[in-house]
Amino acid sequence: MKRKSGFVLRQVCGEYVIVGEGLERVNFNKMISLNATAAYLWDAVESKEFSVQTLTDMLLDKYDVDEKTAAQDAAELASKWIEAGIVEE
Repeated sequence: MKRKSGFVLRQVCGEYVIVGEGLERVNFNKMISLNATAAYLWDAVESKEFSVQTLTDMLLDKYDVDEKTAAQDAAELASKWIEAGIVEE
C-alpha cells in the first residue's frame, strides 16, 4: 500500500484529521478523523510502501500490545484507509 498524494494530516481543535489538499480533493463528507495512534502510523508511512505487517510491527515497537491485537488493529485501520480512498493497494 501507499498513501495517495494530496492527503495530509492536520490537527484541528485537538483532533487529528486527514484532509485533501487542493480543491479537487475536498469532500467534507469524507473527512477522516484519527486517534493519536492512527495519526502516528499515518505519519510513519509517509512516502513509502507499507503493508498491514508494517503497521503491525510499528504498533509492536511503540506500544505495549500483544501481536494478535496489533495485527487486528493494523488490518482494520488499513481497511478503513483503503475504503476512504486515501491509500492505494
